[in-house]
Amino acid sequence: QVQLVESGGGLVQAGGSLRLSCTVSGRTFSTQAMGWFRQAPGKEREFLAAISRRSATLYYADSVKGRFTISRDNAKNAGYLQMNSLKPEDTAIYYCAAREGVVTTRDNLYDYWGQGTQVTISS
Repeated sequence: QVQLVESGGGLVQAGGSLRLSCTVSGRTFSTQAMGWFRQAPGKEREFLAAISRRSATLYYADSVKGRFTISRDNAKNAGYLQMNSLKPEDTAIYYCAAREGVVTTRDNLYDYWGQGTQVTISS
């Protein structure tokens, strides 16, 4: 059983930054691709960024490209999402997800999910 735990969410002003972390346990993290998603109230879950097992392949949604950076440290069994130039519309619950095999942007292909961390951006 794989467990993912997000941390680093909080309340910041527009223009600020946050760094989310995702700690993975239960299986070798280096065999898993990882993605970050978010869901705002009343909206569908949205893909943000994804990273392959050895960080060779990165994907970003257009809405966050240039502002968010995904990374991972397999030695620490952890993934990260650095978020800069935050906007009020970035307010949502942020989730990390993992899957064995090839990285993908499709949320329905991820096998394991964290519980989410709230990010709130004030104007």
